[in-house]
Amino acid sequence: MSEVEYSETVIIGAGQQGCGVAASLQEVGRASVVLERGEIGQAWGRERWDSLLVGSGNRSVRFPGWEYDGDDPDGFMPGRELARHLRRYAEGRNLRVRQHTAVREVECPPGASDRDAVRFRTHLSDGGSIESRNLVVAVGGYAAPRVPALAADIDPAVTQLHSHHYRNPESLPDGAVLVVGAGISGQQIADELIDAGREVFLSVGRHGAWPRHYRGRSLHEWMFVFSLDEEYVRAGIDDGDRADVLPGLPVAAVKDGTGDLNLGTLAGKGVVLVGSTRAAEGPTLLLEDNVVAIAEASARSFRQVIDTIDTGIRERGYPVPEQHPAPCVDMDRISSYGDRLDLAGRGITSIIWCTGFGPDYRILPTRLLDDHGAPLQRKGILGVIPGLYYAGLPDGNSLAPVGIGANVENGRFIARRIHVDHIMRSGSPASVITP
Repeated sequence: MSEVEYSETVIIGAGQQGCGVAASLQEVGRASVVLERGEIGQAWGRERWDSLLVGSGNRSVRFPGWEYDGDDPDGFMPGRELARHLRRYAEGRNLRVRQHTAVREVECPPGASDRDAVRFRTHLSDGGSIESRNLVVAVGGYAAPRVPALAADIDPAVTQLHSHHYRNPESLPDGAVLVVGAGISGQQIADELIDAGREVFLSVGRHGAWPRHYRGRSLHEWMFVFSLDEEYVRAGIDDGDRADVLPGLPVAAVKDGTGDLNLGTLAGKGVVLVGSTRAAEGPTLLLEDNVVAIAEASARSFRQVIDTIDTGIRERGYPVPEQHPAPCVDMDRISSYGDRLDLAGRGITSIIWCTGFGPDYRILPTRLLDDHGAPLQRKGILGVIPGLYYAGLPDGNSLAPVGIGANVENGRFIARRIHVDHIMRSGSPASVITP
């Protein structure tokens, strides 16, 4: 018979969200075990390209009871450095993390009620099981790499990989490279490739762009001064037109720590901007002729935050230096491309799909998932049955709960819920109010 263990709370995933919940539970005296299929910080340390920069900045790297303690608070650390910080934190807090422990499936025992000590059975790939009263799923909303179906129609002579599997320019075949997607991943990778001397094409898509530094302060300092966090993590709507929604975090981080990263700077370096990829016919990609429209929408998002900062400075009378010219997306460098890209004719031997990730919650019972396989939940945290929580899911159109630093608020919210549940269920006279 396989071994069956018990832990009051099981947490699946030892990224910043899972470790944040474990540490928050520790703060209120509640026990938990964290299960990780790889290593602590696996995605940051092992599953992204070598030069990845944390787009939300060093100040966002914080965990319960720990703030960023490096010497470059306004910088953008590599993903692998974030993983090292997280491992150091988990070890220093003595979090109970079981690495290289994959979860096969989660079972909700039939008839389990809110009064039961066992509401979940987490079955491990090694045959063991852990019973628990609470389950926190901290695998995030972006676990499964997404590649569009049209990839199957591309000439098989072209090497294709998702950004999840890309590591560095040297890992690609000789020849030009097409990067598809203009979010943080697409622009950082295109920037790295052009600096490595590769010929680079970037198939654009909707995105936002913000300045890295303005009028003597870093972007993240201005975000703090003027409470711009919600604007940063929400899809912006321009002129009331839903077609102008720019999803995802704005692009800002650039690897040399100077200047800005946007379509204008990439075009200035020699990256060839082409329209959004819509279909494939062997060696030819069919494009939407929308390079200029995409760049203009991104430039508007850039100008809007500049205007917001300027307005705030003026209204509060802050004596900060002027900056002329103000940073911008240089539209003079951007032009239309057309509706076709001849891969063979342009010498393109590789395509990197920077087309995002989707949820992967197949370990959960199907009754807890919607028709798209995403978790049924409220506010990105609360599951649809008692004792089930999520850490790291978007809340509607806000990416705030997904952010690195959000692990502190997410973790403490979940810990309070579990603490209250324990006090009320046990009949203890202890206060339900946590510090």
